[in-house]
Amino acid sequence: MRYCSLCVYPAVAATPLTFDQNGVCSGCIAARQKQTIDWQRRESLFEKLVDEYRGTSNYDCILPVSGGKDSYFAAHVCKQYGLKGLMVTYHGNNYLPEGEANLQRMRDVFRFDHCIFHPATDTLVKMNRLGFKITGDMNWHNHAGIFTYPMQVAVKERVPLVFWGDHGFTEMGGMFSYNDFFEYTAKDRYEHALHGFDWFDFVEDSEKLTQRDLSFMVYPTDEAILSVGVRGIYLSNYFPYDGVHHADIAKTLYGWEEARQPFERTFRTISNLDDMHENGVHDYLKFIKLGYGRGTDHALYEIRAGRMTRQEGIEMVRRYDHVKPSDLERWLAYTGMTESEFDSIADTFRDQRVWRIEDNQWVKDTVWGESVAYGKVCGLPGWAR
Repeated sequence: MRYCSLCVYPAVAATPLTFDQNGVCSGCIAARQKQTIDWQRRESLFEKLVDEYRGTSNYDCILPVSGGKDSYFAAHVCKQYGLKGLMVTYHGNNYLPEGEANLQRMRDVFRFDHCIFHPATDTLVKMNRLGFKITGDMNWHNHAGIFTYPMQVAVKERVPLVFWGDHGFTEMGGMFSYNDFFEYTAKDRYEHALHGFDWFDFVEDSEKLTQRDLSFMVYPTDEAILSVGVRGIYLSNYFPYDGVHHADIAKTLYGWEEARQPFERTFRTISNLDDMHENGVHDYLKFIKLGYGRGTDHALYEIRAGRMTRQEGIEMVRRYDHVKPSDLERWLAYTGMTESEFDSIADTFRDQRVWRIEDNQWVKDTVWGESVAYGKVCGLPGWAR
């Protein structure tokens, strides 16, 4: 397994990567580019953009928000520019208490209208099971809801501007240049956010879900998008995105609260408070599939920002990435599954570019240069049968 020579990102990752002749990953190269951008000019371009649309509908923009630090930053930007935003939330039912409090606080501190969509709990439980079994991601429904429902509201309310935060595939993996001014599209949603799946992949016999049950995941038609002129704008094209900076703004100006208890799978307490399983069993599945987790993800952000050395990042990876989290017990009770069933299904998603079997153990090459075994084989992916 190849790892970036500057950060700790592996070559086989959820975000596609390339490497230069010095072994530096495309995510680190994109982070370097951010340091050369004239951000004052970018802010001027943003002001010109919003002035073009200001006052053309009941709301100046749609703000997809989860209540997290980046949501607060997006709302803060809109407030600073005097925009009337409509905040839109897809609620996946598993918020941490502090995450829920942060979400509910937003309409008070920003004085924006707030539309929160709560799918039926039964539908969410079924989608947790199906997401896990079909895609290896029990939180797939969250990705679908977050990246679809706000666009439905934009069409319904006839609001052309939708402000997304950062483009994760670029922030983490350098998919695009910041000079491209890439925007959110149906193609981006399907191929990247939803990993090549869509609502119709979950309409099947075992859970008896229908299109009506999943209507909040059905993306607007091209005709509907064009009739309103909806554009999905990434704020990270206009402002230098940094989660730690956003958390500082949110806490100082708006009373935002980070996690009250440390997480088992990451050192960072300012991320993913909108789902109690996001930093837990959901992230553990990424380790099972690809051999890394949020210990890696959060360390690479800190390394690129100059707040952590690569060696310190490696220690975070060693400490956190492999941990089987205690919230698995809660998720199993929520979905009615057993741990043995979970383990056997999860193993079928292991990537053969990362994992190999030795003496009935799963083994991988690590960023610190050793081959390490991470538990017994409970199920076999197609490539190992």
